[in-house]
Amino acid sequence: MSPSGRPQPLSLMFLLGMGMASQRINCPSRCSCQYLEVNCTGQQLQEFPTAIPLDTRQLILAANNVSYLPAVELSFLADLVYLDCRKNLLGDDLDFTFIGVAKLVYLDLSFNNLTQVTFSTFSHLLSLVVLKISDNPNLVAIEKDAFANNTWLRHLDVSRTGLTFLDTSTVQDLPNLRFLGLSDNLWHCNCSFLDFITWMTESNVHFPDADNITCYTPEGLRALKMPAVEAQLHFSCLTQLDKQDYIFLCLVGFCIFFAGTMAAWLAGVCAVIYEVHTSKGEEEEEEEEEDTA
Repeated sequence: MSPSGRPQPLSLMFLLGMGMASQRINCPSRCSCQYLEVNCTGQQLQEFPTAIPLDTRQLILAANNVSYLPAVELSFLADLVYLDCRKNLLGDDLDFTFIGVAKLVYLDLSFNNLTQVTFSTFSHLLSLVVLKISDNPNLVAIEKDAFANNTWLRHLDVSRTGLTFLDTSTVQDLPNLRFLGLSDNLWHCNCSFLDFITWMTESNVHFPDADNITCYTPEGLRALKMPAVEAQLHFSCLTQLDKQDYIFLCLVGFCIFFAGTMAAWLAGVCAVIYEVHTSKGEEEEEEEEEDTA
């Protein structure tokens, strides 16, 4: 120690060495650790790693066999901003999993076994900017309010999943959305999906791999690109009626016919009553005239 109280270079090296050693001691088994980063890529991990430093900002678990993310262990990583879990075995039990990592900005869950996304899945990630849930072939449902709390979301990728429908409000209400991946899904291009296709043509969102954003059903529209199919859907939805529409029109027609018939009957009854009342009045007047005469 110098007279000024500052540590000498050798002391500084010793302190830095101690810090690096401490970092290595706290690093999870089979993972590599750098400053604020833990990388466990491709280590055939079956479970979420233990002994992760609490100040970790970036955690990479890509290409493992992890099937469950423990919410409690994740909550200890309160400063986590980057989480890469692509190419694992994560299923549909992710509700409330991310409740303790509210600072998360980047989340990659692609190439997993997700089956649905509900409001509770990502609702606590108020700072989320990038969300990748592509390449989940069993993902068949995303609730319309699934991203209601993720107002900072800028990049969303749901390509190559089992989705057939996506409610327009799910993405339309995201004010900062600029990138939306939709390619190679099983989109069902019916009249209910027309609003979403119209939104695609009018929004300022970029759709990568647009040539592969196509209709899968019905058969007559298969492989047609969106949103080019919008005009054809507009025509078919305005000129063709479903069975339910015909039933509704028949019911309306019957109601109108029945109401008209009842109105005519009531009008006839009123006319007869009026005629009878008028006739009685005339007869009474004639009788009064004869009595006076």
